[in-house]
Amino acid sequence: MLLAFSVAPSGTPSGVSRPSDASVHDAVAAAVKIVRESGLPNRTDSMFTTIEGEWDEVFDVVKRATEAVGQFGSRVSLVIKADIRPGYTGELTAKVDRLETALSDGS
Repeated sequence: MLLAFSVAPSGTPSGVSRPSDASVHDAVAAAVKIVRESGLPNRTDSMFTTIEGEWDEVFDVVKRATEAVGQFGSRVSLVIKADIRPGYTGELTAKVDRLETALSDGS
């Protein structure tokens, strides 16, 4: 499966004041660190982190990343989109490769 997710804190953690710029990059960095340390194929862009693996391992990583972000706020927003295609691996890059081929064939 491919799973794209975006996770961000909101609110202020108890006993901590929030910086005035309200940036979430430290929280996102904590989540991405967990993804990268998981060993699963992954890619992060400006909006989502996409990981590839089996159902249980992918959702375990998402859960741990979400818990890490929870340290930065009193609430957490989590958005998930999944492409579940049993029997396929390497789709993190293969889907993009097929798209690029289609674009070059159609020029």
